[in-house]
Amino acid sequence: MGRIKTIARRSFLVGSAAILGGVAFGTYMYKRDVENPLTAGLAEGEVTFNPFVKIDADGVTLITPRADVGQGAYSVQAHLIAEELDIDLETVRIDPGPPSAAYYNGVVAVEGMPVAATSETLMARTGRGAADVVGKLMGLQITGGSSTVPDMYERLRTAGAMARETLIAAAAEQTGVSADQLRTQNGAVVLPDGTQLAYTDLAATAAQTPVVEEVALRDPATWRTLGKPHQRTDIVAKSTGTQEYGIDIRMDGMVHATTRTNPAIGGGITGFNATEAEAMRGVQAVLEISGGIAVVADNTWRAFQAANAVECDWGPSPYIGDTAKQFEEVAASFIEDRQDSRFKDEGEIEETLDTAEDVLEAEYRIPYLAHAPLEPMSVVVKLGEGRLDIWTGTQIPRFVQDGAAAVAGLESGQVHVHVLMSGGSFGRRLEDDYVRQAVEIAMQLPDIPVKMVWTREEDMTHDFPRPLAMSRARGAVADGAVRAFDLSIAAPSVAESSLARLGQPAMGPDVAIVAGAWDQPFAIPHYRVTGYRVPAMVPVSSWRSVGASGNGFLHESFMDDLCHAAGVDPMAERLRLCSHDLSRAVLEEVAKMSDWGSDLGPKRGRGLAFTLAFGVPTAQVVEVSDTPDGIRIDKVFVAAEVGRVLDPVNFEAQLSGGVIWGLGHAMNCELTYEGGMAQQDNYHAFEGMRLHQTPQIEVRGLENGDEIRGVGEPGVPPAAPALGNAIFAATGQRIRELPFAKTVDFV
Repeated sequence: MGRIKTIARRSFLVGSAAILGGVAFGTYMYKRDVENPLTAGLAEGEVTFNPFVKIDADGVTLITPRADVGQGAYSVQAHLIAEELDIDLETVRIDPGPPSAAYYNGVVAVEGMPVAATSETLMARTGRGAADVVGKLMGLQITGGSSTVPDMYERLRTAGAMARETLIAAAAEQTGVSADQLRTQNGAVVLPDGTQLAYTDLAATAAQTPVVEEVALRDPATWRTLGKPHQRTDIVAKSTGTQEYGIDIRMDGMVHATTRTNPAIGGGITGFNATEAEAMRGVQAVLEISGGIAVVADNTWRAFQAANAVECDWGPSPYIGDTAKQFEEVAASFIEDRQDSRFKDEGEIEETLDTAEDVLEAEYRIPYLAHAPLEPMSVVVKLGEGRLDIWTGTQIPRFVQDGAAAVAGLESGQVHVHVLMSGGSFGRRLEDDYVRQAVEIAMQLPDIPVKMVWTREEDMTHDFPRPLAMSRARGAVADGAVRAFDLSIAAPSVAESSLARLGQPAMGPDVAIVAGAWDQPFAIPHYRVTGYRVPAMVPVSSWRSVGASGNGFLHESFMDDLCHAAGVDPMAERLRLCSHDLSRAVLEEVAKMSDWGSDLGPKRGRGLAFTLAFGVPTAQVVEVSDTPDGIRIDKVFVAAEVGRVLDPVNFEAQLSGGVIWGLGHAMNCELTYEGGMAQQDNYHAFEGMRLHQTPQIEVRGLENGDEIRGVGEPGVPPAAPALGNAIFAATGQRIRELPFAKTVDFV
């Protein structure tokens, strides 16, 4: 009992600290305008109206501060501004901008709070509002949690509208025509006689015009591009191979480096012999860095070869270094002292299970998973006198700035981070470890731009993976219905691990341990979800859809187990239990799309899963065939509620990509450790879904809700359980451990 009180207080502190920050001691700081970073160094004739729009005689620049890691973030941000600014994106420059508190994320912190997306209680509404307080006070410039669109939807449109109205005011000042007789069109203010004044020609006057702050946003019914299929701003470059990513950057006088650190995580280095490496062609230096060595050469390939030739004496890993023992630690964590949360506790679960005629018990396991982005960690760093420049793709530019400054012994303002397009991330670029390494190298090579690239093997074996987890579930059914659902989940804490590396405290329970499980919209009479925190093992981090990525499998597989035990149709039972209108509509839609209930014929099966994650109810139906050579995934149907679809093409791409990502990892992927070392070091051992295995995917977006949501992550959580439930339907075999390939073959 004492433990539960402690947890409740921790939960309260998480919410109340943020709320108090806004309404009490932090009110002044919260309400104070954040300085516009674009005003620094503004040249003659340039004008900026807010942190997102800058105009000079040469053109218009739109700032898109959320990182683009392949999800189209630059494009959607630019479209949000351009819709209100009334300008063609082919005529503008798009720039991610500098690190700045002005680009704080006011939504991402919600995912760290025990606030269910379906809850409309005063505490829930206050908690959501407090997220903006936390984001602004901390200047959290973070890309993650499918928060780009919900966070930026009104801010960027408002920024565009402010620029538009200020340019109209400038045109009125310049021409003497009343502002109410002016309108805008394709990057120009139009006078009553049809004369067009380009925005660029108005820049000088606009620089002397007070910014119009009270603006009305355009009615979505009048939108020119938003809500309609439009071309992503990066699609031509990415389709033609001309897109420049971080790894492509080149500079005069640049040297090439790579690093090699102890493959036994955290083991450090006790000595090394670089004699052979130093004699190799093109090698310029072998340097010691924290935990290992760096090789500097005249190209990346030679640096790779020389790094492998260095004889290193490694220390032992301080962590539990074997996967079997790691799972033993997880299994030992279902105890009161390690209970971390119990956000869902409805009905009388213990009494119901004690008196039930039959209690269904099941245990599920999910493995560590690597981020494995196609572009491995890379960065260019140049350290001059009192100035450090960094070029890289990152989701956390301000943390990179602070971390690099700490390593170099500089003030944060002396560090200039230039954010570049990323070749994938899935959460990996929420870390700055590789940048710190490069700064260490640059400190030994001042005034020289150092391009540091990791090998694929270094990248995968030194990842901060998604944590492994285990669930123990108990449930009861009666009279053809699910009556009791008791799910316990044990996992290491992502927040504890990753925030510590960023020098931030992790307060209260880690919601990620139970995300996508405790907050599901089902009115089961006796319903409990408990999180247990496993003591830290290998360092872990956020992975695409974070806690919900695995918890969807843990929750929805057991739901299917219970439906089968009750002898009821899993779709009908979820619909009966569903307590949230928007979620029920999603289930009804996917049932309609998949013709749920129709006969698929022999050796075929259809599996359903539903997960509400990041505020997005998402349902998937997977159809499979049990062939003589293995399981074939035939078709996937997806329905999701997002409030408003801003680009139908990218919407479909994001959800389809989430399905492929979720299915591929569920089929084949795991990261295992032996002696503290990751055993999978490249794609041949961490194989996603092959092209010929990719099913036909049908996606439908619902727009019934008032809240606009992001879709980069919600497509992932239902994929694995929908596949597992489909395999069960086709074969009668219930698989409770991922990846599925440990149990069945796929064709």
